[in-house]
Amino acid sequence: MVDIEEVKTRKQLKEFVKFPNKLYKDCEYYVPMLFNDEVNNFVPSKNPAFEECDVVMYLAKRNDEIVGRICGIIQHSYNKKLNCKKVRFSRFDSINDQEVANALFDKVSEWAKSKGMTEIIGPLGFNDLDREGLLIEGFDRLSTYETQYNYDYYPKLIENYGFTKDADWVEYRVKWTNKLDERYEKIGKRVLDKYNLRVLKLGKRKLIKKYGDEIFDLIDEGYKDLYGTVPYSPKTRKLILKNFDLALNPRLICTIVDANDKPVAFALILPSMAEAIRDSRGKLLPFGMFKILHSIRHPKVVDFALVSVATEYQNKGLNAILFYELVNSMSVYKIEACETNLNLEDNLAVQNMWHNLEREQHKRRRSYIKTIE
Repeated sequence: MVDIEEVKTRKQLKEFVKFPNKLYKDCEYYVPMLFNDEVNNFVPSKNPAFEECDVVMYLAKRNDEIVGRICGIIQHSYNKKLNCKKVRFSRFDSINDQEVANALFDKVSEWAKSKGMTEIIGPLGFNDLDREGLLIEGFDRLSTYETQYNYDYYPKLIENYGFTKDADWVEYRVKWTNKLDERYEKIGKRVLDKYNLRVLKLGKRKLIKKYGDEIFDLIDEGYKDLYGTVPYSPKTRKLILKNFDLALNPRLICTIVDANDKPVAFALILPSMAEAIRDSRGKLLPFGMFKILHSIRHPKVVDFALVSVATEYQNKGLNAILFYELVNSMSVYKIEACETNLNLEDNLAVQNMWHNLEREQHKRRRSYIKTIE
């Protein structure tokens, strides 16, 4: 028998956050979230996403032992944008037991139906920078910090409940190079001259202060038609900048502006913190912070976090400029590889950035959908 209880207390929330660490304690590919950051994700006063979301969390127990968890999110901004009535499931983790999975999905569906929802989709989080997608290929590869690992039995648990594919993302591991084909430089110079554009050279503080909101506007514009995305509210923008501040490095940021000093293209790469956070089990103290800082200051692997190009400049060579500038800027490091993170399988504009490089498509993630009965 499976008992489902709603998370309402601080103690239950901590149990909710800790459960996957217990489930994956012997898995070398799992990378936990930083504990305090994840707890704060579910505290309304800490996460402004609660202003546009209804949220519920459940724990599954058998004989008083936690055997599963799930979160339901009604993203009202997303539903309004698409004129739909969808609930997202997130943070789904379970032992390999169909009864447990069914009980968790039943509970979220029941809650969503009481709120007038008609479909359940996921895994999707509060926004596009939250963890999304179920791993369906690449179970023997280390997760990145930005993505969620899951065991290979998860797809069966979800599909047996009646879910079907809604969207797929692919991920590449790209062998890094400190020297690009000279064509990148020639194309870049020609494009910059043709459209009267320039590449910004600023420290992160000045960049954020002067261009922060405009860069977020650019990201919102570039991502507006992509699966699962919502615009970032002013408060969410501030929170993202706060959370990313430690890992932001001017060498890993490229911004292109037009003649009016308006950002028209932006790319952000983050030093990979996966191994450091895995080894510290998601805890900053006593030694986790030192490992994380070392990985930030001396990166061997980097994670591609964001890239956006204004609509009027798409397919005009700006992606090549972004990549060329980042490679040059990062040549001071001994980068071995780049993890692209999630690229929608039909987003060829982004995938073409890796076209002329030595790469391996080593992971695939899926978002599922099901009608609520």
